[in-house]
Amino acid sequence: MPSTLRKRLALALGVATLLTAGVTTAVAQPVGSSTEERLRQDTEAIHALGVSGVQARVIAPDGRQSVATSGTADLNTGRPVPSDGYFRMASTSKTLVATVILRLEAEGALSLDDTVDHWLPGVVRGNGNDGSRISIRQLLQHTGGIHDDLPGYTTPEEYYEQRHIVYGPEELIARAMAHAPDFPPGEGWGYSNTGYVLLGAVIEKATGRPAHEEIEDRVLRPLGLHRTRWLGTSAALPRPHAQAYQYFGPGSRVDVTDQIPVDHDILSFVTTTRDENILFRGLLSGRLLPKRQLAEMKRTVPVSAEVQQLWPGGRYGLGLVERPLSCGGTYWSHDGGDGGYITVNGVTRDGRRSAVVSMSEARGDTQEHVLEQENAAGVLIDHALCRLGS
Repeated sequence: MPSTLRKRLALALGVATLLTAGVTTAVAQPVGSSTEERLRQDTEAIHALGVSGVQARVIAPDGRQSVATSGTADLNTGRPVPSDGYFRMASTSKTLVATVILRLEAEGALSLDDTVDHWLPGVVRGNGNDGSRISIRQLLQHTGGIHDDLPGYTTPEEYYEQRHIVYGPEELIARAMAHAPDFPPGEGWGYSNTGYVLLGAVIEKATGRPAHEEIEDRVLRPLGLHRTRWLGTSAALPRPHAQAYQYFGPGSRVDVTDQIPVDHDILSFVTTTRDENILFRGLLSGRLLPKRQLAEMKRTVPVSAEVQQLWPGGRYGLGLVERPLSCGGTYWSHDGGDGGYITVNGVTRDGRRSAVVSMSEARGDTQEHVLEQENAAGVLIDHALCRLGS
């Protein structure tokens, strides 16, 4: 697997590394026999790849829920996977950031066409970087060209050395500014976590409050997401949760649950399959944004050929990914993965049908394993949404 692709997929998109075998169980709560049986089969198929723990939840248009789990939450004790256990939200929190930005735009507090320099003068500078040429919209849709150089670990030794390091946004932005842009603003597409670090700083500049507080007030509370929490620099998760593992190669599997997210201001949210379903249903049904802002969020651009491998046929809006359904039409989502937790989700265009699958291991030591796990999770989402109707 080429090193650039490996880093982009494993660190930027959150498809981390892991391979495991362990105790196999499957637990389900029936809603409709066909939907439930397919969900059970799909969670078991993910576990059969070597993913130690899987939990999935589907919500039908009438609000009925179907839940399935497979595998184990702890390879040492064999305890079962909790059906609504906490996991790190990771890059799915980009949807939260984008929602706050769009709510501020609706209130007239900022414009999507504002430049980065307008809000953060002199921050994006050096090595060809120019914040006067990059708009907020381009940060949201990953078309600003800002290079990503967030810290990450590729060996067990690096994990133990780095897991409790706290990085400030200034340090993360400075790492990106040490590189030339990947392309001129608006002339390409490249997934950039650093772009969302900058958006967090824009939110704070525009409101006078940290981004996580605005997310709590403008997204979590209105939807009643009481189990979606910001943990700051805490390295631990609330209970219950499955342990998260990472596979670094043959014979080297590490429990990586204990770590501080690199961008703790944005990436330190934990959530559950229930809350994440409600988030995407509420967003796409128009409960969080006025029609004009939601339409802006759903205006998409093509992603890079590299990322098309993860999201076949996918396009990126403002903190949202649009992907095709096998039964026709498309759905909206935003994957997330950090420190062994990998989550794939989806909601139909009307916000009435949704599914979330969270995996507590990631297989990323080879490109084949990365795509194998991503595809299996994508099949679960596709089956769930298509069986409920598109």
